[in-house]
Amino acid sequence: MIRSFFQKIGYAILTLFGVVTVIFFLFSVLPGDPAQMMLGQNESEEQLQNVRKKYGFDQPIGIQYLQYLNDLSPLSVHSIIADDFSYYTVEKYTGVSLLELGTGVLVLKLPYLRQSFQKNGKAVSAVIGETLPNTALLAIVAICIAIGIGVIMGVVSALTKDRWPDKCIQLISTLGMSLPSFFSAIIFAWLFGYVLEAYTHLNMTGSLYEVDDFGEGVYIVWKNLVLPAVVLGIRPLAVVTQLMRSSLLEVMHQDYIRTARAKGLSLFQVIKNHALKNALNPVVTAISGWFASMLAGAVFVEYIFGWNGLGKEIVDALNTLDLPVIMGSVLVIATMFIIINIFVDIIYGWLDPRIRIS
Repeated sequence: MIRSFFQKIGYAILTLFGVVTVIFFLFSVLPGDPAQMMLGQNESEEQLQNVRKKYGFDQPIGIQYLQYLNDLSPLSVHSIIADDFSYYTVEKYTGVSLLELGTGVLVLKLPYLRQSFQKNGKAVSAVIGETLPNTALLAIVAICIAIGIGVIMGVVSALTKDRWPDKCIQLISTLGMSLPSFFSAIIFAWLFGYVLEAYTHLNMTGSLYEVDDFGEGVYIVWKNLVLPAVVLGIRPLAVVTQLMRSSLLEVMHQDYIRTARAKGLSLFQVIKNHALKNALNPVVTAISGWFASMLAGAVFVEYIFGWNGLGKEIVDALNTLDLPVIMGSVLVIATMFIIINIFVDIIYGWLDPRIRIS
């Protein structure tokens, strides 16, 4: 078990290394001068050269790649020369110096995601820190909706196989899997936020935090969470329903279920104490993938509903070619995807002891 855990950690590190490599070279070949993006269109050539030197844009692409890895690494080496683009300052790198190495210093620090091109040099970590909690909240509420309703619908569908409740649930889940999230978002925003607004009291667009009419303070608007969470949870809800139905039908034909029924246990007790736990294994696996993908898939939903999350931030960064924000956001999403999958492997082993033994 412990060996398997450390193997997963090793695979996670290799995966992150591959993600970093891909996103760096992918965005490095895009047209445009990063220094020009930071300064605008009316700056002098001298200012452009100073910015290129300060951020290492004048270095060969290989050196820039190694410096990017150095910035992301928790243990890194930096220059103590003020004019060097890898110059170590506490304001720039959140960490502590461990050992001086001539003109360099060995540093233990948090990963440095660099600075935004378009937000007056604001740290990318600060940009992500402001928007990621909103996306995480949206994804958590959406997946709770998917689990809560999807498991119930799946159980009902399995217990009423080939009867009208089962057929209705199958139709609903098929529609849920077929509709793209951006299309569902437009329909739900128009229907419940405009046509039926007098009854639902929901807004077509809006984020979790809103500024009052007088601009004197920020307050939370929980109702703005309803529509984007429901839309984001539609497809995983449909998947959970289908998986729960098929898994429960398979489990109900196992020998130990027949034995439990023969002992006089009611159908409710059999499902609650025996069948449900084992039937949840494929559902847990699916949920892990859906929850991680929600952090990336929320892009269209957040943008349509005006939800101030990481997805909307990525779209805005793509429109302005704010490369550090794009690269940092993709890296954070990939990291969370890996962490969630490791965590789900642990849960999966708890649900099925045979996996722990293997």
